[in-house]
Amino acid sequence: METGMAKNNFKLKILVVDDEAVVRSAIIRVLEGSGLTVKEAHDGDQCLEMMAGESFDIVLLDIKMPGMDGIEVLKQIRKGYPDTVVIMITGYPSIESAVESTKSGAMDYLVKPFRADDLENLVLKAQQITAKRWEQVPCEKREHREEPTIVGKSQAMQELIATIRRVAPTTSTVLVTGESGTGKELVARTIHNRSLRADNDYVPVECSSLVESLVESELFGHVKGAFTNAHETKNGLFELANHGTFFFDEISNLGLNTQAKLLRVIQEREFMKVGSRKRRRLDIRILAASNRDLRKEVEKGAFREDLYYRLNVVPIHLLPLRERPEDIGLLVEHFLKKYNHKCNCNVRGISEKALEMLISYSWPGNVRELEHLVERVLVLENCDVIRPEHLPPFITQRQGEFQVFSNNGLSLQEVEKRYIQFVLHRTNGRRQQAADILGINRKTLAAKIKKYVLRVKS
Repeated sequence: METGMAKNNFKLKILVVDDEAVVRSAIIRVLEGSGLTVKEAHDGDQCLEMMAGESFDIVLLDIKMPGMDGIEVLKQIRKGYPDTVVIMITGYPSIESAVESTKSGAMDYLVKPFRADDLENLVLKAQQITAKRWEQVPCEKREHREEPTIVGKSQAMQELIATIRRVAPTTSTVLVTGESGTGKELVARTIHNRSLRADNDYVPVECSSLVESLVESELFGHVKGAFTNAHETKNGLFELANHGTFFFDEISNLGLNTQAKLLRVIQEREFMKVGSRKRRRLDIRILAASNRDLRKEVEKGAFREDLYYRLNVVPIHLLPLRERPEDIGLLVEHFLKKYNHKCNCNVRGISEKALEMLISYSWPGNVRELEHLVERVLVLENCDVIRPEHLPPFITQRQGEFQVFSNNGLSLQEVEKRYIQFVLHRTNGRRQQAADILGINRKTLAAKIKKYVLRVKS
């Protein structure tokens, strides 16, 4: 299966939902090997959370999962995201489950254990359906999907937009820095979409999710027999991005050994698959992002100085939302339009008092946290205008809620412990949502929950 089999003007996005990590990994390996963009969720709640934050063309959805089962998730997807094609996954095939899946709106279902060919054929069928729908979408809506909007009237955002306009048509390497949730990936995608490589692939990689022992194989690919279980030759992510753009998200999470190999790729624009001695030419543009200060990482010996200078050709720094409060009103309007459409709501705006409260809040999760808040209000509150009573207590009652964090007698660890517990409480134990607000990944959050023995709602 090749990504060009159904020609579109957008990058197909797929979400794999299964409580078995080994099944998710198997599906992702097959689909990413075909050049598709794939993300994963471990249960129905996480699936719906992710779909609320970004659009997916195809969802591969397990029927039997703890908590909300696949059929219930399917019904919610059909209600909220009618254009998304859903393929059910089952280890217990039956006529009843097939009929129920079809009645609830699934395109088809895949039986575990499955062959790669069966998976590819179903995804091909789903892609063809998606392509036909896409051809019927008005041009202005296609453009909206191709380039997510950068919103802001502050001087910092206007300077950012001007910088993107200048740098996008070039081949220069760009390093985007800023706190988690400020929109670094959005900037990288916008640069690609406005570049001369826009018709080719944009390949983003979350560096914190790369397993150190497998990172070379993931980036460079491997030949058959290169190591145990290397049963066939596999193209790496660099090869998939050839002639396009490669984006390293949170690049500071790469180990020093991988950094050295990446430096050679940037310098020489060539690489070798694991287990091969043949050098392959590479034509890619590299963008990178970090929520850490890479200069300080260099001083600590955690990041190579030569690689830092190779990446920092054109630096772009995104200010945290608390330092550009004049953008909050515009962002609220933007998210209202987005989620009014997505959630079938009709909220006309926000009151002056409620907006003042949002402006006075510190937004530790930045724009991402604001977006999640607007979505939650639209989903949970029956209102035509957002007023103070529709906002959560941690915003309307800041003095009482945050008194615990301003106590000078607390150690830094105790402040961290209490704040993480506070965020887990206000997100009702939803770990992905809490991790997004905290600006860390789920793995780091899980480690801190264990470290501090925190209470988490199940």
